[in-house]
Amino acid sequence: EEGYITLGHRRLAILDLSDNGKQPMTYNNRWTISFNGEIYNFIELRNELKQKGHRFTSNTDTEVILAAYEEWGVNCLKKFNGMWAFAIWDKETKKLFLSRDRFGVKPLFYAFVDDFFIFASEMKAIFPFLKERKASEKFQWCLEHIYEYETSDYTLIEGIKRFPAGHYGFVDTEKKKINLISYWNTIEHIQEVPSEYEEQSNKFRELFFDACKLRMRADVKIGTALSGGLDSSSVLTALKYLSKDETIAKDWQNAFVAIFPNTDLDETYYAKILTEKLNIKAFFQKIEPENGINQLDEYLWLFEELYLTSPIPMIEIYKTMKKNNVSVSLDGHGADELLSGYGNSLFYIAKENPFNYKLIQEIIKTHKECKNIQDNKKIKYFIDGFEGRKNIIKHYLKEILNLNAHKKEDLKSRKMGLFNTYLYEIFHKTILPTLLRNYDRYSMAASVEVRMPFMDYRLVTYCFSLPWQSKYRNGFTKAILRDAMKNYMPPEITWRKSKIGFGTPFTEWIRGAWKQYFLDTIASTDFLNSSFVNSKIVKQKLENLINTPQANFQLGQEMWKLIMPYFWEKFVLKRPLQK
Repeated sequence: EEGYITLGHRRLAILDLSDNGKQPMTYNNRWTISFNGEIYNFIELRNELKQKGHRFTSNTDTEVILAAYEEWGVNCLKKFNGMWAFAIWDKETKKLFLSRDRFGVKPLFYAFVDDFFIFASEMKAIFPFLKERKASEKFQWCLEHIYEYETSDYTLIEGIKRFPAGHYGFVDTEKKKINLISYWNTIEHIQEVPSEYEEQSNKFRELFFDACKLRMRADVKIGTALSGGLDSSSVLTALKYLSKDETIAKDWQNAFVAIFPNTDLDETYYAKILTEKLNIKAFFQKIEPENGINQLDEYLWLFEELYLTSPIPMIEIYKTMKKNNVSVSLDGHGADELLSGYGNSLFYIAKENPFNYKLIQEIIKTHKECKNIQDNKKIKYFIDGFEGRKNIIKHYLKEILNLNAHKKEDLKSRKMGLFNTYLYEIFHKTILPTLLRNYDRYSMAASVEVRMPFMDYRLVTYCFSLPWQSKYRNGFTKAILRDAMKNYMPPEITWRKSKIGFGTPFTEWIRGAWKQYFLDTIASTDFLNSSFVNSKIVKQKLENLINTPQANFQLGQEMWKLIMPYFWEKFVLKRPLQK
């Protein structure tokens, strides 16, 4: 505290657990930092900085950031391989420097209130400084654009803004603004890749393994949130392969699996195949709906955002990790958006190849297999709503002729193609930024740090440089990942096509253990008087869900989306602040 600024920090110690790693940390009696995240290549940077005359008193990445900023200024950001949100106070110039990592893995919020500038990793830390806590005027827009508001500066609370990913800025308190400057744009780093697919696959594996190796640097136990799907299984398999390296954590054999018996979300079968193959004892945690109801108010307060599923199963699995003394989890987030894990993205390949009917038939078949659709009657043979070969060709010929009219998409489409352009959008602007935010909340609520090898910027730029034929191949999505890992994983995992998301089995829960809680909620005076929900529609949908024996997962998810704004109002907006 110097009169100009107060910095506070609550530390989750991962590297150098001694007091030398405490924050806020000061370097050379000038720079003071509060830092959330990890710089994985800190050892290499520290050695480089030592050669330039810098001296270190800790074994932390935090101190490396400070020395790097003193040495290279804002250009230090391009040297960091990691995830971060940090603020550095310059005692001499009285300037505050803020930065957030390339893809926004770590959160950063801020607000100007009177003559004060406040920033934090969570909105709730800013609540006490606001004159009034009320929903943002953009709340309804955010609700209708669940996958879009994370990459805007809109938040759910009026007066609070989100610091953008891939930017840095200096705070100007007199003008009450931050001068934001972008330092990263993935498309500017598109590179030449090997022409032969086998070489591409080998290069992918090399980058992926190195990304995992860097993220195994820790002075605490590490683990993996394992689903049994391709992505998290690839991460755990890589840890097994790398475990003989002397420079990484030895206590990595900690796989945690959330199980939902007798529901469509349960992946115990596949998780057991992998852990038995790798000879790893896994922790299988049954997610109990009763526990979820009892913790719902606290979990939503910790989550503080809107989303299509509840945070209960995810927080529970990270809490299980923490109970077993695991503080770092290497997870598989990012692979779906990089490599086309979602079946719908394949339709953009059809747009690029509108006259290749054999390819389009294969894409439709793959889409069905990804969605685990068995009955032909349950899927329309469509591409963007057009059925049959004749309509597809007619529609896409029109699309091709009109491509020049879409000036905004020209740059990315010309450079990467329509398919990769779509992946670029969901990776940088919609789906993935939302998931990154969610998993930061889920894990940090349990004091566990999530590290994501697929988010390594070297791997990201490489994947966006690959043609679509390397991502979708012979009827398989994420082809290059499968081929890179096929000699390391069981074939049941490598060539599995069906995809199950990690969510909440709402339909089973609402029809079972949650039934009375939901009925009591919609009958309450607070709910009936809430302006955040349409009580009549919610009541009608709930009755339909409870009384429909064949109700599917989608009906339960729709129910949650309708009632979620009320829970947010009750457990976040109107929750009394602790003194």
